[in-house]
Amino acid sequence: MDLLLRGTIITPLAALTGGWVAVKDGKIAAIGDASETPPSATRTVDYGDKLILPGVIDGQTHATSAKGLEGIADTTRSAVAGGITTLVDMPFDSPEPLDRPERLTAKVEAISAHSYADMALYATVTKHTGVAHIDALIEGGVAAFKISSFESSPTRFPRIGADLMLDIMEKLSDTNIPLGLHNEDQEIVLERIARARAAGENGINAHSTARPPAAELAATAQFLALAQATGAHAHPVHLTSGSGFDMVEAFAEMGVRATGETCVHYLWFDAGRDGLRLGPRMKVNPPIRPGEVDNLWDAIVDGKVAFTSSDHSSWPIDGKLTESIFDAGAGVPGLETLLPAFFTAAEARGLDAAMLAADQLSERPAVFFGLSDRKGAIRVGMDADFAVLEEGAFTWNEAKAHDGLTWSPFHGEVFTVRVAATYLRGDLAFDGNDITGKAGSGRYVARGADCWFGN
Repeated sequence: MDLLLRGTIITPLAALTGGWVAVKDGKIAAIGDASETPPSATRTVDYGDKLILPGVIDGQTHATSAKGLEGIADTTRSAVAGGITTLVDMPFDSPEPLDRPERLTAKVEAISAHSYADMALYATVTKHTGVAHIDALIEGGVAAFKISSFESSPTRFPRIGADLMLDIMEKLSDTNIPLGLHNEDQEIVLERIARARAAGENGINAHSTARPPAAELAATAQFLALAQATGAHAHPVHLTSGSGFDMVEAFAEMGVRATGETCVHYLWFDAGRDGLRLGPRMKVNPPIRPGEVDNLWDAIVDGKVAFTSSDHSSWPIDGKLTESIFDAGAGVPGLETLLPAFFTAAEARGLDAAMLAADQLSERPAVFFGLSDRKGAIRVGMDADFAVLEEGAFTWNEAKAHDGLTWSPFHGEVFTVRVAATYLRGDLAFDGNDITGKAGSGRYVARGADCWFGN
């Protein structure tokens, strides 16, 4: 064997205390517990009582929003420092979105040149392309498509109306490819923002009320209704309330291929409790809401949440420092806080944090994005991707982030775990302090045949 790791191994069925996992040629070759003798290996690392989880698959990142394709480098350095070995990156690249094959080719080449972690990719559809390139993008291995019902940019992040949304769903209905949605109703939001501005309301609370739950639920309902009519797989990518997951479940019970996702900041922050303290540093779209944290955790426990992601945004803090909240940039960095924050919050609720993190952050997104034949679990034959966690009390310091941004709404928060090491296909990518992997060590991972709803 090339490598043998010892520790508490988090497999899909059980945590193996005093266990081990053996690696050969970048794949998991054998797994055992304390009662079994491991094979000899060229290198053995004993992590003692530390937890060894499957590498995290972050199902929603924005690596290229600020720096273009070269932003993949900083983003993926931060990813491996957070125990994330595979990112599923959104298509709203700067300056142009991934809506045609030549842009997919360019992004795959950028991954080969810059990435420290493996990457799967979302593609999108724009008014300029219609559905003309969907087949070619699927053939190119994209894991999913993503569109928005709210226009953040007419070129990079456009609004897709219900007419084109229907065309896309009809095109995807005979496939296993999910269609994700940024789920906010544009007319409601623009009108409520105008009212707030006219009234001189400029704080973080105005951001939340100007993008009310009704806007999110209305966009989600229309999206799911189109999926009901077409048979496509519809997936709102950031539900912020328990009611949103109740809606998804109701459509699913009618036979609709419907799933929903939440993000770790919605599971940690509360607008009523944290808004005054954090202000624009916690501005995201849709907003972090008051009184929803427990409802979202209940949805996870009840099996309503497909998976949890970071929705990492690569915007610098300067874009947040505006006089009005409505002019501040939306989005937060989150790659190095996804796993520790999720684990800590789950543990505080008396849940089996290690097993739940492996499920929500690795195994479920692997199935969703068609990667579970290679990634998402510690099983024989899978890629040797691992996140090693040390337990204790660790205060997050934004200045130590590896993302080139060095700001975070989680600054000063205390986590019960920290990432002590990350392995990508059996190679050490992060040693707990420093990035040890190399640019270009990450690979583009194309979607396989497995899927959420079966074949």
